[in-house]
Amino acid sequence: MADTRVNLCGIEIDNPLIPASGTFGYGKEFAELYDINCLGSFSFKGTTLNSRFGNPTPRIAECPSGMINAVGLQNPGVQAVVEHELPELAKFFHKPVMANICGFSIEEYTEVARILDAEEQVGWLEVNVSCPNVHGGGMSFGVTCDGAASVVRSVRAATKKPLIIKLSPNVTDIVSIAKSCEDAGADGISMINTMLGMRIDLRTKKPVIANKMGGFSGPAIKPVALRMVYQVYEAVKIPIVGMGGLSSAEDVIEMMLAGATAVEIGSANLVDPFICRDIVEALPEVMEKYNIKNLKDIIGGAH
Repeated sequence: MADTRVNLCGIEIDNPLIPASGTFGYGKEFAELYDINCLGSFSFKGTTLNSRFGNPTPRIAECPSGMINAVGLQNPGVQAVVEHELPELAKFFHKPVMANICGFSIEEYTEVARILDAEEQVGWLEVNVSCPNVHGGGMSFGVTCDGAASVVRSVRAATKKPLIIKLSPNVTDIVSIAKSCEDAGADGISMINTMLGMRIDLRTKKPVIANKMGGFSGPAIKPVALRMVYQVYEAVKIPIVGMGGLSSAEDVIEMMLAGATAVEIGSANLVDPFICRDIVEALPEVMEKYNIKNLKDIIGGAH
């Protein structure tokens, strides 16, 4: 019988499937469609210290092999998450959840982490270091080794929960940044976040989305994601959560062979809300097809 269990930063999960932050809300809408307890976990919507309305519309642009989004971290703020979203979540999801946290200063990241550290249902903190550093000329923390490491060190001091640092692919050397995060105290790496892209409307001759540029995701970025996970796996000893253009059980196995312990499914949730459930159900059969008895055994198997 196929064993789909994996251990992610000290927490065993039934399978490696984790819907990605920003594509699954706080779980409620998907729980109305199917029992989301079939998932390994899910990463809830990127949460900041204060509520955010997000960017002006339009925020989404379709592409031939993916999509561009610039939602702008719309969320109710961490206190509303603690007081409303997590109690609601506990009614229908009975596993540890991954809390995706965002900030615009090191202090903000740290305070959000401190607040969520007290929440029993939060298993991991996924720290998105792709947020603009408003005190650093607008540069994202995650584009330099020092910037990423500074966030990790501060958040590490504020929580005992496993820290998984979500990295941007829009950098020259993602391997060095991943190593800096590991050295600063990260328990895991999640990658890749969206790439940077845009669309232009030929009729208006203007960018399609109001923010001009946004995060490009979907099937087109899968080869880039696989390459980056493969490279980082050879450089760090901590687990990797791989993501980027995945939409099938075969994709999951391919990403795990590259070095991922678990995988996140992002844009595919917006195309087919049942995709993660269907991948979980398909995994045992695909494992049998490729003579895989235990998923743990294939992590990094392509190296």
